[in-house]
Amino acid sequence: MSEVGDRLDYLVARHGGKAEAFLKRIAVRHKALGFGGMATNKQKLHRWKNGTRPDTHAQIALADLLNVPRHDVVELGWPAWLHRAIPDALLAPHRATPTALKAPRKAGDTVERRRFMITAAASGMALALAPVVPATAGTGRRVGDGVAALHEQRLIALRHLDDIVGSGHVYNAAVNEFDMIAGALRTTSYSEATGRRLLAAAADAQRAAGWTAYDSGHPERAEGHFADAAEDALASQNPEVLATTLSFWAIKVYSTGSPQEAASLVEAAKVHGRATGSARMLAMLHARASRAHARAGDARASDREANAALDAYSHAIPLADDLPSLYWVNLGEIYQLLGSSALNLGHPARALDHFQHAATVGVAELRESYDGDAFPRGAAIYEARAAEAHLELDAIEQAVAVAHRAVEHMGGVNSARGSTALADLRTRLRVHQGVPEVRSFLEFTA
Repeated sequence: MSEVGDRLDYLVARHGGKAEAFLKRIAVRHKALGFGGMATNKQKLHRWKNGTRPDTHAQIALADLLNVPRHDVVELGWPAWLHRAIPDALLAPHRATPTALKAPRKAGDTVERRRFMITAAASGMALALAPVVPATAGTGRRVGDGVAALHEQRLIALRHLDDIVGSGHVYNAAVNEFDMIAGALRTTSYSEATGRRLLAAAADAQRAAGWTAYDSGHPERAEGHFADAAEDALASQNPEVLATTLSFWAIKVYSTGSPQEAASLVEAAKVHGRATGSARMLAMLHARASRAHARAGDARASDREANAALDAYSHAIPLADDLPSLYWVNLGEIYQLLGSSALNLGHPARALDHFQHAATVGVAELRESYDGDAFPRGAAIYEARAAEAHLELDAIEQAVAVAHRAVEHMGGVNSARGSTALADLRTRLRVHQGVPEVRSFLEFTA
């Protein structure tokens, strides 16, 4: 189907799923604007999808329905203004996602090349993607920091929803949030400071879309979102958003077979992590680097980063006073990451020691132990890894006990990563299905 057809199908779905109902909405605007009546049979929409250009009045009525300025219809023409109004991020998974202020990528501008350019620019080694000041729109109503603050609050809510209900339910909301922010950046006027804040929010929305796409089992789709998020974060010159984006992107990259590239992303993230002034941010990035190096089989580099993570964390300020995006990073989380790295490197006993520290470190009022109830998906994944470590040490009963806790935590959470972790654990347990506890677990989770 044509790109115009994709966009019109999206609009029909958004307005109830019936072509006639969608056309009636346009017809109402058509009449209210003084253009008279308009036919609303579905053949009209079919013709638009297949190359017939709507007449100018119909275009203006549709633009009014979408809150697109009339001058965009006149100056850009059909279908360019429709492409701007309905970003590719809202369409099918194979579409490239646009950054908030830029046109879609040119042919041949691969995500891999963009990743290299972003990493180089972010780590200060090149000016390939030097940050630019977001241009204020010349027309449109004036918006201030209040609009940016509302989007920031909604993004905080999306992060917590992802933690609790899983990415499968949150992806569309993150994409829609980006669409709203991008629309504000393109169609309103604002100060430079507000523009940067909106652009940082757009970057964080793309990061959320990238993370939830990956966690939902769509790594290729995630790459485009992460690349767009990093470019917008660079342009906004917000070190917190950029460091966070590169860190989450690294998870996807080392988990899909490119640990050295993931390590480069984390090294670039560290430059901006230091700029935030948060020791907690640096501790998280060192722990993430430890994971990347462990995935690559580099024990020395992984251990060096693990030690750096614990050292950095010793200088962290209280969680409540730190950066909002780090709400999930406590000492328990750091130990969970270090345990995962040890498991990758073939040290199951060390991994279990770290996992035990994650559950028991600190005192309750300091909120340092890992909170599985607040982060059920993460808890399930870490518990699956702990069960794997027990299996490698031939502690079958302990492995099954931990596996049951993992299943309990995954109940009601929509996450391909979590489901895959449990499926992989079941595969490992089948080797021991002669053990009654294992057989019972396999039957329970069948």
